[in-house]
Parts: sequence; structure tokens; C-alpha cells
Amino acid sequence: MSALKLPRAIRLDPSDGFVFRKAAEPGEWLVSGSFLFTPESVSELDTKGRVAFRSGFLGIDSFGWSTLAVVTDVTVEEREEAVAQLATQLVDKLGAPDLDTARAAAEEEIAFAASLCDHPAQTLLALHRTLEEGEIRERFRTLMPRGDMPKDVFRAFEFVETDGEDEPQEQVDLMQLMKGAPR
Repeated sequence: MSALKLPRAIRLDPSDGFVFRKAAEPGEWLVSGSFLFTPESVSELDTKGRVAFRSGFLGIDSFGWSTLAVVTDVTVEEREEAVAQLATQLVDKLGAPDLDTARAAAEEEIAFAASLCDHPAQTLLALHRTLEEGEIRERFRTLMPRGDMPKDVFRAFEFVETDGEDEPQEQVDLMQLMKGAPR
């Protein structure tokens, strides 16, 4: 029998806390979360909602969003706890008619999330969700360190030299901007 795996929230930087209305907590179990969107509702989303639609995995405990997921080994008990937690959320937050109905839906979501984890543990997953011809489409990809990188290093960003470095740099005074921000 192959090892059980599920996607878990990971933050390589603090950006999830800025781009999503609510960020998933690091270490939280994730599902794709597409069930929260309908083709009709996508056009009505605000900026943070559009970011969640486009690239967010849903945390089953917080109902917050994560840009990245990490493939993680899971025990049978942890998987069952994840199903139970999601079922409870479906009743409490989304009004599922009862726990049995919610559990069936949660089982499907967790099974789909597990199907994304057919990769070695610690593989990073990213999601790109679009609306095409009236249907929501999901595309998943894996993020792997480059072959020439040391095995214990994974960089989310790489800085490279660009033309025009000698030109004046744009300056932003964040403290001044905060003084003028509405409260």
C-alpha cells in the first residue's frame, strides 16, 4: 500500500497575509477550495477574492487561503481528522444540511487533495484556477529546486542583474502613505 499524503499549507514569505482576505495557517491541511466559487460569482469578487480564486488552496481549519502547498505524509488518523474537520466546516460555515451529507462531500474533497500528492514528500504544489467558457478550470503544478542547487536549499525568488540599474530608483515612503490611509 502506498503512503498516504495530503497537501499542507506552507509560507515561504509573508505575502499570503497581504494578498488574501484571510491566510491559511502554516501546517494546516488544504483542499483545492473550488467548491466555494461558482462561474457566476467570479465576476463579483473583489481583488482579494480574485487572488483566492486564481491561486488559493483552502485551509480546512481556518477557511483561509494558501498560495503554496507542500506534499506531506499523513497517518490514517490524521486523514480522518481532516475529513471530520472539513465536514464540520461545511455544516457550520456553508450550511450543509447535516453532518452525514457534509462528510460525503468532505471525503470527496480530501480524496481529490490526496490525488494531487502523487509526488515525493516535501514537493511544493501551486494552483492556477481560471474561468473558461463558463466553467472553472484548475491546473496544478509542482515546484522543484533546480538541479544545480544544493539539496538543502530552495529559493522562491532569484535576483538577477537587469539593464538600467544605474537609473534613479523609485522611492516609496510607507510611513507617509500610512498617515494618509483611511482608518
